[in-house]
Amino acid sequence: MNKIALIGKTFEELKTIVSELGMPAFTARQLAEWVYKKRAFQIDEMSNISVKNREALNNQYEVGRSLPVQTAESADGTKKYLFKTEGGHFIETVYIPEEDRATLCVSSQVGCKMGCAFCMTGKQGFSAQLTAAEIMNQIMSIPEANTLTNLVFMGMGEPFDNTLPLLRSLEILTSDYGYAWSPRRITVSSIGLIPGMKVFLEKTNCHLAISLHSPFTQDRLQLMPIEKSYPISKVLEELRKHDFSKQRRVSFEYILFDGVNDTMRHAVELVKILRGIDCRVNLIRFHAIPGVDLKSSSPEKMTFFRDYLTSNGITSTIRRSRGEDILAACGMLSTLEKEKSELPLSKD
Repeated sequence: MNKIALIGKTFEELKTIVSELGMPAFTARQLAEWVYKKRAFQIDEMSNISVKNREALNNQYEVGRSLPVQTAESADGTKKYLFKTEGGHFIETVYIPEEDRATLCVSSQVGCKMGCAFCMTGKQGFSAQLTAAEIMNQIMSIPEANTLTNLVFMGMGEPFDNTLPLLRSLEILTSDYGYAWSPRRITVSSIGLIPGMKVFLEKTNCHLAISLHSPFTQDRLQLMPIEKSYPISKVLEELRKHDFSKQRRVSFEYILFDGVNDTMRHAVELVKILRGIDCRVNLIRFHAIPGVDLKSSSPEKMTFFRDYLTSNGITSTIRRSRGEDILAACGMLSTLEKEKSELPLSKD
């Protein structure tokens, strides 16, 4: 029998488990302490829970942590970790150390359904949703877990296409029984799935990043099929209902493609559509991927674009690329080849 993971369980879920097993109510608090604060690997490590109750837990449950199966390290210090999921799939997670912070780029799905033209994960296609346990395991089981200062849900997958496990993870990360992190340490990135985004904005205080990439409908549609179902105009309409002038931040990701979305016309329109939203724009260099003819804008064009936005009231920065040499940079995550190599041989 496959055992059920304790990581990824909220405090309410832990209370239900304890109650169903006939244990004292305070055992739920002990479980949360061992799983999320002491980071236990085994139930038998939980020394202040009776042997009898540990045995009962062991019959049905496990902590559910698993170490990465592979690591790649970039010349710039970025590390990419490969995890195997319960369903036998693979996901990638990226650790980005800097002088004053250590950020983990977390995946929310195996592959992605969204099919953005510039993204390796989108080219891979969709295989499976990650459970809250599989999301939390990425955060808890890298060697640098205790050094993390920030999380960005910008890895494989679209977070708002897997909203409930995402929300469970965010609750654990920001609640006293869990990590007790400030929501300001966490950013969730989306291409603009409005139903999931609305729930996220209502139920959490974490930062939001929206992949924009063009202010014009037809341009954006060529890059991002989601524009047909959830146009950026409707996404911005929803965002205008919320206050981002205080602790919570909204930012827009904008990959600059040479001759596609880096003209003065695009810069002027971008200022126009974002006016009135307290935000910043992160300009990103395109990292070439196989089978895609797009090219990155020149450093000069990126600088011009940044300066134009900033001089017109839209705070803008050029994001430094990290981990490109190990295919860990923005848009480069994919486990397609690994998935193929693990498939059983055909009997035909």
